[in-house]
Amino acid sequence: MNDMAEKTIIDIETEIVRTLKNIYDPEIPVNIYELGLIYEIEVDDDHNVEITMTLTAPNCPVADHLLEDIERQVSEIEGVQKATITLTFDPPWDQSMLSDEARLELGLM
Repeated sequence: MNDMAEKTIIDIETEIVRTLKNIYDPEIPVNIYELGLIYEIEVDDDHNVEITMTLTAPNCPVADHLLEDIERQVSEIEGVQKATITLTFDPPWDQSMLSDEARLELGLM
């Protein structure tokens, strides 16, 4: 049995979330997962990953760099065949999407 067959979709999703929690918004000292920027993570049976996400602002000056960084880091996860990042602004991000951890980190709790 090869590594891809041994690694389940749930294992890959767990690794993706762990990876996303180590990627930070360059302007806010909180990771993109806890900021609520990640709307959906899908892993298909062939271990292709599609992440749907947003940004804190549509005119984010580092958007391209951030998306490339996410795609690169997720693609490097063992078992992932391909990572695709889809950017959406529907619904637009707002502070209600922050996790409790992010609220605490930002002094909002």
